[in-house]
Amino acid sequence: MSLSSKISQRSTIALVIGSVIGSGVFMKPATMAAQLGSPLLLTAVWIIAGLFSLFGALVYAELGAMMPENGGIYVYFRRLFGPFPAFLYGWSAFSVINTAAIAAIAFVCAKYAGYFINLPILESEQMRIVDGVRVFPHTAWHIPFIGDLYPLQDIGVKILAIVLVLLLTFLNVRSLKAGSYFQNVSTLLKIAVIAALVFGIFFSGKGELSNFVLSSAEGEGRWLSGLVAALTGAFFAYDGWINVSSMAGEIRDPQRTIPRSLWVGVMACVLIYVAVNQAYLYVLPVDQMAKSSLVASDAIGMALGQTSEAIVAGMIVLCTLGAINGNVMATSRITYAMGRDKVFATAIGKDHPQFGTPANALWLHGIWTCLFILTGSFDMLADMFVFITWIAYGLGAVGIFLLRRKEPHVARPYRIWGHPFVTLAFILFAFTYLIITLYSDITNYLDDKQPVINSLLGLLITFAGVPFYFIWRRGEGRG
Repeated sequence: MSLSSKISQRSTIALVIGSVIGSGVFMKPATMAAQLGSPLLLTAVWIIAGLFSLFGALVYAELGAMMPENGGIYVYFRRLFGPFPAFLYGWSAFSVINTAAIAAIAFVCAKYAGYFINLPILESEQMRIVDGVRVFPHTAWHIPFIGDLYPLQDIGVKILAIVLVLLLTFLNVRSLKAGSYFQNVSTLLKIAVIAALVFGIFFSGKGELSNFVLSSAEGEGRWLSGLVAALTGAFFAYDGWINVSSMAGEIRDPQRTIPRSLWVGVMACVLIYVAVNQAYLYVLPVDQMAKSSLVASDAIGMALGQTSEAIVAGMIVLCTLGAINGNVMATSRITYAMGRDKVFATAIGKDHPQFGTPANALWLHGIWTCLFILTGSFDMLADMFVFITWIAYGLGAVGIFLLRRKEPHVARPYRIWGHPFVTLAFILFAFTYLIITLYSDITNYLDDKQPVINSLLGLLITFAGVPFYFIWRRGEGRG
């Protein structure tokens, strides 16, 4: 890889924290409280999910230190399983996993920015209100077996979200240093405002210690199904730590920096999530938390008064801006690596002649993300590809055993702490999660609770990239 190594350890830690912490810290706890009905279980779920996220980070710390190249999981799979499985992961990462995730974060950021900015709202005689949302049936795009998309729905929010994605893409095209600086500043501010939230609630004196232990009577008898659902939500909130491995080729001293940044970054996220959860519980009994539409707003309202909506809206905008930048910066490096290997369009693997950044890959991701924002389909597609992401996570851990057997004498600057127990625990969890997800998808489909089997559709779209692999490989052979 020809991109220069410019990213410091401080910036990689900021990338890990900034990519993980977005809007989930303000929204997920309410849903999880409703699923569990127990403050003790709620706290335990955040800790357990954080522990397994740390196990996954340790697995990829060994792989990242051993193969410090841009491309992350794509590069690891290329060495572990060959070019074709690596391409399938890279294709799914570009086509939906990463771009849909950025679209979803940008939409949330723009939605809460609307609290401070008057965003345009499209009015029409044919407009209908469906579940409190403005839809325009005459402009719907129907996709067979999937559903209808409404591009004009929330058009003002979508325009602002697109502007944010394009501006942050432009920033990262012009300068890796500028993108890293933005990430450092936004992450520091993010930690500062969350710390202010936690301390403000605890020092308000308006909470009850009994809230930490008193359960909801409504939660009794459903703890197992609730536990599985809540763990899924917590893992969604912790996702994003893998981004640092995608930029390994641009990190200074990656053999030391990648393991340290994953250790520090993931542990910081665990501490932040647990602290915020405890702050919410201090002022809101678990029953009240479960009924909250925006738990952070209700918690601050209990502690500080009715200015809470503006405070929380500002916090969400700040946290999601950093998450957008971190994901824009990192995820395009996977497609860039594929272009360099000529299993994607070769132009995408070229550096900008002046700025020395993967400009073509960044713009391709930015434009594709904007299309997702316009269609409003990102949530549905992202749910489908969570299944694919966890297949990749599990296979990466399996690869640790393969590499240690096939290449026992290759230098490993970092070795997984607690291997093989930590690695086996992560593999067991990953594939248990996949089985439960598949079972849940099939059950929900048979019960008419969802239009398709999301996990299987995710696999279908992944394998839809197979023709492109052979087209690009054929082009390489002719070259």
